[in-house]
Amino acid sequence: MSDKKPIPRTPSADRTVVLVGLMGSGKSTIGRRLAKRLGLRFIDADEEVEKAAGCSIEDIFSFHGEQAFRDGEHRVIRRLLQGPVHVLATGGGAFLDERTRETVAERGISVWLRADVEVLVRRVRRNDSRPLFRKGDPKEILERLKLERDPIYALADLTVDSGDGAAEAVVEDILSMLRERAEARSREADKVSP
Repeated sequence: MSDKKPIPRTPSADRTVVLVGLMGSGKSTIGRRLAKRLGLRFIDADEEVEKAAGCSIEDIFSFHGEQAFRDGEHRVIRRLLQGPVHVLATGGGAFLDERTRETVAERGISVWLRADVEVLVRRVRRNDSRPLFRKGDPKEILERLKLERDPIYALADLTVDSGDGAAEAVVEDILSMLRERAEARSREADKVSP
C-alpha cells in the first residue's frame, strides 16, 4: 500500500493564484469562478488600489500620473500577497512592473489568461468605462498593447487560453494545470526524501 496522498480533483492552492493578462482577458470573471472552485477568497487588485488611494484609478492617473499609480499598485499587490492564500486578479499593466513580477514569483503562481485581439475587443466594448479607449480605436489600442505586453505576460508560470468558450472551461484548464503542477512538485519531493 502506498503512503502517497492522492491528488484531489480540485487542487488546493498553497500559494495565491495571480491572474495576469490584457483587459478583457477574463481575469475578474475567471478569478471569481476559480476562487469558488478552490474555496478561496477572490480579490480584484484594481478595487484594492482604489480603496487604498481613496479615489478611482482614473483619478490617480489624472492627478498623480502613471508612475504614482504603478508604485501604489505594487505596494497593494505586495501587501495582498503577504496575506492568506487567495485568487488575485491584477490590472492589465501590473505584471509589466518588474518589482511586481518578482513579488508574484516569490509568493504566488502567475497565470496568464491569453486571448486573441478580436475576443478582447468584443469583451471590452461591453464596458465603455475604460479611460484608455477614449483615446482611440479599441482594436488598434489592444493590438499595440498585445505586441508590447505579450512577451512579458509569457513570463507567467502558467498560460491558459481564454477564448470565446465558456468561462468554466478556462477554470477547468487552470485547475488541471494546478493539479499537474502539484503532482510534479510531489514527484520532486519524493525524489529528495529518503
